[in-house]
Amino acid sequence: MTLSPKEIVDIAHQAADDKKAVDIKVLDISSISIICDYFLICTGRSSTQVQSISEYIVEKLKDAGIKPLRVEGFREGSWILLDYGDVVVHIFQEMERGFYNLERLWGDASVVEMSLKG
Repeated sequence: MTLSPKEIVDIAHQAADDKKAVDIKVLDISSISIICDYFLICTGRSSTQVQSISEYIVEKLKDAGIKPLRVEGFREGSWILLDYGDVVVHIFQEMERGFYNLERLWGDASVVEMSLKG
């Protein structure tokens, strides 16, 4: 089954919220970069929570027939990157998120308003 980038980011967003990620943001970078269409950026309060959020997103997308092309940073759990091609998920601990400040770096991107189920 093939999902659109928007459907992938919707599933990842819901999964991050289900695992209590905080400050979840989706940036549409499709008009300013060829890297991908969307960044999903969120924060976990500990390495354990960051890893848990990552595992749950991977599980939910795998259930939908989508596997990551690459996973980086899982062992350390301070910044995990899940590469789904058109969607890249960044799961940070608070200090790393503030340091790298992707929202500022990609400040020309549109912030996508997301809705959650139940």
